[in-house]
Amino acid sequence: MNTLSPVNPQAALAYDHVGIRVSNRQKSVHFYERLGFKETYRIAEGEANEMITAGGVRINLIFNGAKITGQKNTLLDEPIKKPGITHPAFIINNINEFQVWLSKEGLTITEGPKKLGPRRIALFIRDPDGNVLEFNQLLSEETKNEII
Repeated sequence: MNTLSPVNPQAALAYDHVGIRVSNRQKSVHFYERLGFKETYRIAEGEANEMITAGGVRINLIFNGAKITGQKNTLLDEPIKKPGITHPAFIINNINEFQVWLSKEGLTITEGPKKLGPRRIALFIRDPDGNVLEFNQLLSEETKNEII
């Protein structure tokens, strides 16, 4: 007897948003606004908001995070690796321009830029609470052999 169920007939069509828990509403909203997100809605009872880029990429900031000294990420910086979502990854057009902008803004790149597999170049930063954010430039067929 087959105990496996059939494939879900309502499989995901697209990705809507990722929720990012933060400890300081004002500081975090400002940080994400600098990255190109705009607050479109504040969910008062949920201690959260919705933010969107001009390209339609959505995030929710969750404002009930406890401030942790040293900004350690409990999923990535601790020796015991707990299950959970470690970071969102965003697509951008030009990783080099983004790197220059980050430098001018005084934002630290924590890893990269580096080629990850055949289809992307990635770099990583952290928000004020230590949440990891990945930014990817997708490589075309012509640029797949180029390395930064």
